Amino acid sequence: MRNLLAKTQHRPYPPPKAAAAMRMRWRDLAFLHWPVDSARLAGLLPAGLELDTFEGQAYVGVVPFEMDRTRFHWLPPIPTTVRFLELNVRTYVLAEGKPGVWFFSLDAASWLAVRGARAGFHLPYFDARMSLKRDLDRVDYSSERTHTGAPSARFVGRYRVTGPARASLPGSLEHFLTERYCLYSLGSRGLLRGEIHHAAWPLRQAEVDLEVCDMTRLLGLELEGPPPLVHAVDTLDVLGWWPHRVRAGENPT
Repeated sequence: MRNLLAKTQHRPYPPPKAAAAMRMRWRDLAFLHWPVDSARLAGLLPAGLELDTFEGQAYVGVVPFEMDRTRFHWLPPIPTTVRFLELNVRTYVLAEGKPGVWFFSLDAASWLAVRGARAGFHLPYFDARMSLKRDLDRVDYSSERTHTGAPSARFVGRYRVTGPARASLPGSLEHFLTERYCLYSLGSRGLLRGEIHHAAWPLRQAEVDLEVCDMTRLLGLELEGPPPLVHAVDTLDVLGWWPHRVRAGENPT
């Protein structure tokens, strides 16, 4: 991870000059994407965010994976937050011209990580009971939300890798959906932006079999049928910075 910042040419803008707040490794990640109605999706976003589309089409992603080697820059590893499963529901947005990710929900199998992310990053994390099983090129996931007071949400599925890892081509749909280097959240003082950095995504073609995926039901969005776009990633090292307020007139670079 020490050499992560040595290569930044693939980014649309430079990473922050300040030291990163945390580092992590993402393992056995699957990008599952569906096209959705743009007007319906735009109505779910907070003020200050603009829905980002590819050739006029909006997308929702469901992304299960494993967090590993998670720690803050200035602290030793914290038990139960170093390695845990996570699943997020996301779409793609712009604020002041800067492309990023908006999370509708993030389920995680670490009680402490859920509380820390809610307090420190203002992200909608939820407790969940989760499992992952890997068998060669097949990965099985399951997730059931258990957060007190939150409506239920479930995911059960498996994917199988069918191709080698490769970087996406700039201008392609795969590049639009994955090569994003910030996230947005909503704090008590308004819209926040959290920067991240990693190498270009080493995407692998994959196929998926879903038993249950009602993660967007509470948004009023029905994801019908299997996702038309499926990509898998074996592992990726990531740096993250503390979120900061999005201010009018802020330079997007």
